[in-house]
Amino acid sequence: MLANPNSCRLHCPNLSQFLHPNRPKCFLFPNCPRSPCFSSKSKFCNLSLLLPRKTSKKGLGIRALSEPGGVSSSGPQGYPQPYSVKIPVGDRHILVETGHIGRQASASVTVTDGETIVYTSVCLADTSSEPSDFFPLSVHYQERFSAAGRTSGGFFKREGRAKDHEVLICRLIDRPLRPTMLNGFYHETQILSWVLSYDGLHSPDSLAVTAAGIAVALSEVPNSKTVAGVRIGLLGDKFIVNPTTKEMEDSELDLLVAGTDNAILMIEGYCDFLTEEKLLQAVEVGQDAIRAICNEVEALVKKCGKPKMLDAIKLPPPELYNHVEEIAGDELVRALQIKGKIPRRKALLSLEGEVLTILTEKGYVSKDAAPGGSETILDIFEDEEEDEEVVVDGEVDEGDVHIKPSSRKSTPLFFSEVDVKLVFKEVTSKFLRRRIVEGGRRSDGRTPYEIRPINSKCGLLPRAHGSALFTRGETQSLAVVTLGDKQMAQRLDNLVGDDEWKRFYLQYTFPPSCVGEVGRTGAPSRREIGHGMLAERALEPILPSEDDFPYTIRVESTITESNGSSSMASVCGGCLALQDAGVPIKSSIVGIAMGMVLETEEFGGNGAPLILSDITGSEDASGDMDFKVAGNEDGVTAFQMDIKVSGITLPVMREALLQAKDGRKHIIAEMLKCSPPPSRSLSMYAPLIHIMKVNPEKVNLIIGSGGKKVKSIIEESGVDAIDTQDDGIVKITGRDLSSIEKSKAIITNLTMVPSVGDIFRNCEIKSIVPYGVFVEIAPGREGLCHISELTSEWLAKAEDAVKVGDRIDVKLIEVNEKGQLRLSRKALLPDTGVENASAKQSTGDSNDVASQETSDKDSPKREELPQKKFIRRLVSTAKDRPNINKDKTKKSNSKVASSVSSKDENTLVNGEANIG
Repeated sequence: MLANPNSCRLHCPNLSQFLHPNRPKCFLFPNCPRSPCFSSKSKFCNLSLLLPRKTSKKGLGIRALSEPGGVSSSGPQGYPQPYSVKIPVGDRHILVETGHIGRQASASVTVTDGETIVYTSVCLADTSSEPSDFFPLSVHYQERFSAAGRTSGGFFKREGRAKDHEVLICRLIDRPLRPTMLNGFYHETQILSWVLSYDGLHSPDSLAVTAAGIAVALSEVPNSKTVAGVRIGLLGDKFIVNPTTKEMEDSELDLLVAGTDNAILMIEGYCDFLTEEKLLQAVEVGQDAIRAICNEVEALVKKCGKPKMLDAIKLPPPELYNHVEEIAGDELVRALQIKGKIPRRKALLSLEGEVLTILTEKGYVSKDAAPGGSETILDIFEDEEEDEEVVVDGEVDEGDVHIKPSSRKSTPLFFSEVDVKLVFKEVTSKFLRRRIVEGGRRSDGRTPYEIRPINSKCGLLPRAHGSALFTRGETQSLAVVTLGDKQMAQRLDNLVGDDEWKRFYLQYTFPPSCVGEVGRTGAPSRREIGHGMLAERALEPILPSEDDFPYTIRVESTITESNGSSSMASVCGGCLALQDAGVPIKSSIVGIAMGMVLETEEFGGNGAPLILSDITGSEDASGDMDFKVAGNEDGVTAFQMDIKVSGITLPVMREALLQAKDGRKHIIAEMLKCSPPPSRSLSMYAPLIHIMKVNPEKVNLIIGSGGKKVKSIIEESGVDAIDTQDDGIVKITGRDLSSIEKSKAIITNLTMVPSVGDIFRNCEIKSIVPYGVFVEIAPGREGLCHISELTSEWLAKAEDAVKVGDRIDVKLIEVNEKGQLRLSRKALLPDTGVENASAKQSTGDSNDVASQETSDKDSPKREELPQKKFIRRLVSTAKDRPNINKDKTKKSNSKVASSVSSKDENTLVNGEANIG
């Protein structure tokens, strides 16, 4: 049933049904903003609502009073009507639907782009939580594997804890929404977002940001503006709004922008040394797209939005601000002038304790109270005793008691501890901002453009492959680089189904000791994951290709001291550690965090925003912006901006980017003074990797059946690992050159391509089977010498002529389609036409072999007779036939992995040669 702004009636069949214990209690309080009978015009609902009324046959009906354009109700449950709208985004439309599913939530929407569907709901607690300086908002984003027609690979076959990229998207949703939440609203709010369908073409992350912004706008949560988000790509000179995944493969920019119709709230992006002007153009394109989305959403909110819970906002008493300033003003100014972070923090904590004691325990008495107030009560009692009766017309007026006028003692004022703490924090922030604007000096004495002292050193950890300690003021990062092979790569599971392997990743750790506190340690927090990804993406463009540097690179950044900008310190320290590990990076990369103070006219400024370079922790908390920029003198590789106010404009962002560029130049110059400098060479403890190219058709010889051959090569040569690729690339990882050279020789012999007629000398007999012997012609490469090819005369069994370990000369007489080798010893004997010749010939006679080699060249027909004889005996012998077939079948199941391409290239084989 549609909302009627002119009535506020709740029709119930009987009173007991309305007062059912399971019904929401808010229905009993008409002035509650969440009640269907809530009206901004009237605080009370007609009492007739509590009386039984006649109802229609349709049952219970609800008429919800709302503001014009508020929530629509349909059906006996009062659920909102389904509503859909198409919103243009870039070169296509997204479909926004509400009222279809999740109708019991405060608001829920599904947003569709192509065949990618994101469902988002917003719910809030019925009761308010304790006031705090942090809005109680939690965001959870999950990519369901079923969205792409898959199931989880885990044991339980269901989604587990959030993956890193899901955590990053949670942060992308949270950061632009939080500044729009009104102060004083303490109902716990939860945003849940799921990817229900994924087509592999349209990314769900920017869609999730927009879906969350629309859901909050439709809900009862009081917020100032509607938020939307888009991704911007750059193909050539053209900016693309919400590019597809295929377009992003060739894009020079990956930028996600979120904001309102007139301001930017959050940006996060990565690029390959783009100029500041290009970035500003991309942000401008993104803001135009966001403005179009927000305008459409505003129209949707007027039709389907719920009334905002403005009455639930609880702010501290306005007079408390003046009281705190009066009590702590002078001491607060002196405390903020302390340069050291720890002493300043302790001074502020002590001052806060004094203010709490006065305002919550002793009670506040204004300094303007009249003197002598302590005698006021005594004067009152004395006056009462000395009062005289007044006689009027001969009668005593007993009710007329006259007291001498005297000043009363001021009543002490008491305030709640939470309100005092909130106000003290706001007053401290106000004083800090005033000091920066009026005095032109920050807490540590720097000017707005000045950067803290920088000190760096490399090679601290002798056993690590690369290490660096970067210190900027009171912020310090210990960066450590570890090099390894593909087995050390980070595996990422995604919706597409193809496992992704990261050969470079940076892991950021922020222990509580870095700020001198006691706190939780364990799994990385969302903040740690986000800061680590920012530093990782900043350094990624300077890394060499895998062909030039085939190592997997891991960077660990442990923050040992923190006073602002620790993620940018990780960029600087990580760059130095990479150089110390011998990674041939393209250039040096540094990072800097920028801050801002808006509305400077409030503190005596000219009104223009004041941009701060290299902000500290207190300036981050009390300022209006945290803008991190990483790059070199030529361009930017990564950037991230969070706004704590209603947003900033493009001119302000341009000023911040240009000031950040000057700061990066200064930091690069300071890093060049690193002492000791980075070694720029591989550590003696780093593994060695040798790359070989083999024929792709021969890779199976390296791997062998079930990987037996590659395991035997690793064990025999002593290398750490052998990795093969389908294109014939073989990577050998070892700790010393000798083991690598040994494995190279084995692989080269395994993957070589012998030709018919080649002669192999002094070859060892590895095994004897009923139909012949297997001879190792090269390390790891064996061929079959059939029993008929051992001697010129007939043999009942091979043991009559040879035994395991004997060494003989053989000639290659055939290579079949499977690459199996057939050898002949008889072809090298002096007289193959006489049956008695060399029946008991000793193995490995060099003179006979030499003469036979010469005769073979002159008369090739002599080779044909034994070959024919061999074939006849192979076919006619029933005993041999099943063994040979079984052997061939077994060897045909070997898996191809890599092989040698030519005799000129080194080759390693990870497999067992199937020869016979």
